[in-house]
Amino acid sequence: MRNPQTAISGFMKSFVLASTMLCSIPALADVKDGVDAWGRGDYKTAVNEWKGPAAAGDADAQFNLAQAYKLGRGVPQSLAEAEKWYKRAADQGHLQANDNYGLILFQAQRRGEALPYLQASANRGEPRAQYVLGTGHFNGDFVEKDWIKAYALMNRASAQGLPQATSNLAQMDKYIPLDDRRRAIELASQMEQNEKRVRTAQVGGLRPATTPGAVQTAQLPPSQAVSPAPQPRPVAPAPATRPTPAPAPAPTAAPRPAPAPVPVRSASRGWRVQLGAFSDQNKARNLWTSLEGRISALRQLQPYLVRGGNITRLQAGPFATRAEADRMCSTVKSTGNACIVKKR
Repeated sequence: MRNPQTAISGFMKSFVLASTMLCSIPALADVKDGVDAWGRGDYKTAVNEWKGPAAAGDADAQFNLAQAYKLGRGVPQSLAEAEKWYKRAADQGHLQANDNYGLILFQAQRRGEALPYLQASANRGEPRAQYVLGTGHFNGDFVEKDWIKAYALMNRASAQGLPQATSNLAQMDKYIPLDDRRRAIELASQMEQNEKRVRTAQVGGLRPATTPGAVQTAQLPPSQAVSPAPQPRPVAPAPATRPTPAPAPAPTAAPRPAPAPVPVRSASRGWRVQLGAFSDQNKARNLWTSLEGRISALRQLQPYLVRGGNITRLQAGPFATRAEADRMCSTVKSTGNACIVKKR
């Protein structure tokens, strides 16, 4: 099996960036100004705009500042500083900070500390965390060896388009008995349903947008630009009924270069799609669960419950351009659900 630490190093480098920080003016304006500065390539100004809100407890600012330190843009590169700000944002419920913090701890070989964050991410359906845990359960590295759970987690990561997971499933097929693989597929189906419940419970639950334009969590879409999985070295069958494969060696080829990072859109800016408006908030939650199950592209977006008076509007995004939002609405409408584009 492929070494997950090597793969995660590639994942972390191929992420686009984020936003936030300081001044005597309100935090929202500072976050926005930092995003604008980052978009112009003025990284130092962006970081200076983000430091104040981050120190004052703004989770988006903390996350974006962590990204700046991780990439060394506008500040000297420092994984220690990145880790500090990721943790502060994650502890406030910033989901992407949770994802990145777990991965950065894992990469630093602090696997015991990383485990609860990775598990929380995997439970929400985050494919990189599922890949890492699936590899761990297969090899018995930092979690118990459990080939059924390993195959189920790798199946979920593969279903969400992670190419390394698809490659590793093919390798697992050589070692895991057919009956166990069938049981794992059933478990993967249960995991998928649980992921939907977890994500639905989080709609509007983490710093909900109580008024249109309120600050929400900044989003970083996962990159698909990752290096191909290497082939594991041959493993001689053991006398036992189930031979245990050795972990794959690190890839010899250099990974593909990561694309130049761009600023994360603040959820208060850009475009969203509105999927419905309800007097009953539970109906908005139920609609999200239904649409997410039918439209895979929605799973990569942040859902928002935007309350105005007695009406709760279900929205998803953010999108950088109107054209992106229009394409999503076309996809949603093709399933028979209404959809309109909203400027934030």
